Amino acid sequence: MTKPTSALRALLARDGQAVFAPGAYDALLAKLVEKQGFEAVYMTGAGVSGALGLPDLGLLSMSEITDVLRRMVKAVKVPVIADADTGYGNELNVVHAVREFEATGCAGLHIEDQEFPKKCGHLADKQIAPLDEYVRKIRAAVYARQDPDFLIIARSDARAKLGFEESVRRVNAALDAGADIGFVEAPETMEEVEAIPKLVNGPCMINIVRGGMTPIVSNFELQKMGYKIVITPGMALMTVITAYEACLKGLKETGTIPEPLEALSIVGVLERVDIEQWEADRKFVSG
Repeated sequence: MTKPTSALRALLARDGQAVFAPGAYDALLAKLVEKQGFEAVYMTGAGVSGALGLPDLGLLSMSEITDVLRRMVKAVKVPVIADADTGYGNELNVVHAVREFEATGCAGLHIEDQEFPKKCGHLADKQIAPLDEYVRKIRAAVYARQDPDFLIIARSDARAKLGFEESVRRVNAALDAGADIGFVEAPETMEEVEAIPKLVNGPCMINIVRGGMTPIVSNFELQKMGYKIVITPGMALMTVITAYEACLKGLKETGTIPEPLEALSIVGVLERVDIEQWEADRKFVSG
């Protein structure tokens, strides 16, 4: 079988095509992404935090994140791209983090230039680390990977605090330090979204989140602009929260379980987690 790292590299090597990687925060959602035919899954740190009842403020440890990531990677055959926050400390911590993330079987990760504790990239008042400190972390990440195909994505959150040009400059400095993909987080205008692939000296990733700082642009338009990876991390948690809250409200008001948005039986639920394959494996069960 092709390694997830090599599979992702091959997808990125296609001319004029982007990798669309919807967000997931657990193995079930990762399976749903794969079953809809997407070529990759993005493990959202904000989603994992929310699913554990915590805001995206850097509260989870590396082990808590990699525990979830390992289950997600095991659940799917497509590559999984992971959120590694700030690398969990200094350069030595980054070396440890890259090796731990790589051991989960994920295809790559991104590291951002916020100070610890970090905040969600679409919140205000983020504290930005000095550029030389961030570049050292990227160099450490590149040094630490065991598989040369393991993707190192450099994310800058400097847009809101230091301006658009500085955010681009930081991503370019990280690419010069060996990062594979540049990720300018939270551009604030359509002009900025269009400019990033032209100004960044390498392949680009973008995050589209409804209600965030960045305009909503379709995956296909972003592909035309030249982006190579498009992630939609907030969609999962927003959809689950709003759908389940609506069901709970209906149950409380009527005393009856509401119809789901789409008719789904318990068998349909089990089919989403591959019951057919597990039933086929029963031939190994004695008796």
